[in-house]
Amino acid sequence: MASVDVIKSCLESLHQIWHNLLHLPQVFACAGSSISGNGNDNDAFLRHYASELLEHGGFNEMHIDSKAGCTHSLGHNEISEHLEDSILYLDAGCTEAFQYLGAFPLLLGLGVRSVCSLESNCPLDKVVDWSPHVSHTQKMVVITSRLLSDAHRYILRCLSAQQTVLRCAIFTSISEIAHSAYTDSPLGPDAYREYESLLLQDFEECVGKGRAKGQSSSDQGESSELEKNISERLASEEEGWSQLNLTEEGTTHYEGSFSGRGADLTNLNFKKDGLRPVVSIHHLPMVLCPLSPKVFVLPSEGTVAEACLSNGQPHSISRGLPPISTGMIFDEDTPPGATLTAHFLYHLAAKMDLKVEIFSLGDLSKTIGKMLMDMSSLYDVGRRKRSAGLLLIDRTLDLLTPCCHGDTLVDRMFSSLARKERTSPFQLIQNHQGASSLQVPPLLVQIPLGNSLSMKDTAADDCLLMERIEAFQNGWNSFDSDSELNWADLQCWINSENHVISDGGLLFGSFVSTDTYQGTKYLEALLDRRMKEGALLIKKWLQEVLRREKISTNVGTRAGSVRAAELQTMVTALSKDQSCIIRNKGIIQLASAAALALGEPHSSRWDAFLSAERILRVSAAGDTSQILSAQIRDLINKSISVNFHDQNLKSESSQGLLSFQDALLLAITGYILAGENLPTSGSGSPFSWEEEHFLKESILDAILENPGAAKLKFLHGLEKELEANLDEITSKKCNEDSLDESAVDDFDDDQWGDWGDEETNQNNEKEYGDMQLKLELRDRVDSLFKLFHKLSTLKRRNVASKEGSFGLESNFDVDTYMGRGLLYKVLTMILAKYEVSGLEYHSSTVGRLFKSGFGRFGLGQAKPSLSDHNVILIFVVGGINGLEVFEAQEALSQSGRSDIELIIGGTTLLTPEYMFDLLLGSSSYI
Repeated sequence: MASVDVIKSCLESLHQIWHNLLHLPQVFACAGSSISGNGNDNDAFLRHYASELLEHGGFNEMHIDSKAGCTHSLGHNEISEHLEDSILYLDAGCTEAFQYLGAFPLLLGLGVRSVCSLESNCPLDKVVDWSPHVSHTQKMVVITSRLLSDAHRYILRCLSAQQTVLRCAIFTSISEIAHSAYTDSPLGPDAYREYESLLLQDFEECVGKGRAKGQSSSDQGESSELEKNISERLASEEEGWSQLNLTEEGTTHYEGSFSGRGADLTNLNFKKDGLRPVVSIHHLPMVLCPLSPKVFVLPSEGTVAEACLSNGQPHSISRGLPPISTGMIFDEDTPPGATLTAHFLYHLAAKMDLKVEIFSLGDLSKTIGKMLMDMSSLYDVGRRKRSAGLLLIDRTLDLLTPCCHGDTLVDRMFSSLARKERTSPFQLIQNHQGASSLQVPPLLVQIPLGNSLSMKDTAADDCLLMERIEAFQNGWNSFDSDSELNWADLQCWINSENHVISDGGLLFGSFVSTDTYQGTKYLEALLDRRMKEGALLIKKWLQEVLRREKISTNVGTRAGSVRAAELQTMVTALSKDQSCIIRNKGIIQLASAAALALGEPHSSRWDAFLSAERILRVSAAGDTSQILSAQIRDLINKSISVNFHDQNLKSESSQGLLSFQDALLLAITGYILAGENLPTSGSGSPFSWEEEHFLKESILDAILENPGAAKLKFLHGLEKELEANLDEITSKKCNEDSLDESAVDDFDDDQWGDWGDEETNQNNEKEYGDMQLKLELRDRVDSLFKLFHKLSTLKRRNVASKEGSFGLESNFDVDTYMGRGLLYKVLTMILAKYEVSGLEYHSSTVGRLFKSGFGRFGLGQAKPSLSDHNVILIFVVGGINGLEVFEAQEALSQSGRSDIELIIGGTTLLTPEYMFDLLLGSSSYI
């Protein structure tokens, strides 16, 4: 009998298919009616599209293109032969990367039957089949951005759930050498072969337990014993892998598989006859998120992005940021993130066929550069490659730029849009040095499309949906005359406000870097423009698309300005027809995201930040610290008026007020500015004792007024005390107000008889408790200011920046570069062939020989310059933001070096909110 749960699962799968259609490039629009026609024609069309994409959008040796390199990796014969006629499982990191790449039509064109989630797998995955073939697939492919040990529990579950699989190919973005070099990996030098044996061993053990207990897979209404054995096996693993949460939704019900419809069970139960699948492990490099052909970051749920960049050394400030550069060399305590980043960059350069000259700025970058040079010396064997310069930069050399709110539309959109929830719960990995992983915000945003794509005649659609469900149920259980379905429960679920079909607001879109308008890639064009120019460009694209579709709108527009209401009106007009939606889904999603970022409350909050940061910069440029400290204190005092107890962050922002957390982020900005511009008082703080005392008192008052601040890491454990304190303050104010309103004539002298020793003792205990709370808060606030002091001394502690802004003052007009980020300053100096203080060149073994030995005889080798290369790859260890990309492109344009190809990458995409989490949130060392 087909249960309501199975029907719900199918409906949600159909909704996900529609969601994925919105993310597929124009291939479906070009296919037209053929997609819903003959299956063989569809298959041929997808294969033709894949070949065209690989031929015209693939790797070009003349131009470096991160997107094309990823596409070329997927189309390589080594993986394409495994993908043909297979079920493909992608983990969350690879799904994120392929989403930005727009790779799903390519995968279908290479013969993939269905693309499924690795973490959310179930036996019903085989039902979603794009192939016209009706036979059961015997191939399964898994692509993961994690260590094999981390993905093991999901791979084992997939392999056991898909009963017809004879061949299983596993591709991981972590190389075999990186597996053995990673300290937390249980695998050795021969990691891939070791994992093949371990996977088959665990699989056979699970199947053996199921066979011994005699569980029949044809029993209806009972969960698979095999899944229970998998859960038991995974719970006993010693590598710290978490146990699967096998609920009713996650267990295997064979009535929901093909066998439930009377399919041939001969192949389905072949594993009970002693056969086992053939498993192979392969390396797939270039698993990254290309924001444009020249800009990329790492997948947020991949092992490389989640690995810690510091081990809690004295100069560490966050697990997700490199330590402050002091000239220290990492030997035994190399952070795991440095090791994985080095291996990723090595294989990235190899895949792009580049021979890189390595330069580094910052201690951790120097460590990564040294590892890269050692790997290049060992594994590069006389192959002719294109020369390129690789510049590694520590994020801690410039924390001011990502903490501030830049004038780019890309940064605004990523800060305003909600992020996709993590596919799997975050697991904090511990090693002998402490936590070795951190939680990175997902890169997949949720662009709300429900208002623009709202469906009409909902009641009629629901009625038609019920009829089709009934027909589906009758066909599903046609061999079972006693089957029944609770139609009343199903109808209530469809009419409810929570299910995904009826709630248009849950229909989300996301960014795809391959989406274009007449050859212009949307995200690439926006990354090269400031906020106003980017918004005007989106408006221009919308107007041109509306003219092409012959759609008229009554929108009053003004030249040179863009309003959120204008964009939303044009998007709504463009979304009235489903075929029009598919044809123009790229600009619809982009314009919807821009409308959200430019609308309220996000626009007011962003503008408030810009105004406050501008004031702090002007104050820091003064001769004394009094004005700057007064501005920071004023921002904190203003945040007290925002009540965390009754209002959430959205309602606060709608009132034009910055929250206490916002004020703390601005305080971080103020302290960094003070350290860069003001002389220190000698106590580690750029402010005098009196000025800092007033700042501490302001923060203390703000915490007492806002118990929501207890969510901050440095206040953990005081949630109940702060909540009780606020309740008492609120009740006292209410009592005072009521006493003021009462008449003086109603006062009764007999009330004095109620006072006594008992009440006095209670008041004394109360005062003692308040005093203890304030003392504890003062200690916590002192720890917060220790972090502020460390951030204010970044310029003095960083060896690379002790000589001014990397020597910038001695070569350029400083006023021209005020407010610019580190990438702009360094790249400007490099292209002008000036010496950059702290920049280290990592020479090869032969180069070191010439320098140390033959140099005595006048045969020394001149130090190479990064500007000598026509290809420059910059990678920021710790992350980048949209403003830095714009400024780097601007520096290249101003240099007049049109012959240089510039590629910019980073660990992740940074926003001010994520910087707050890194410095004061769960990832900080405060």
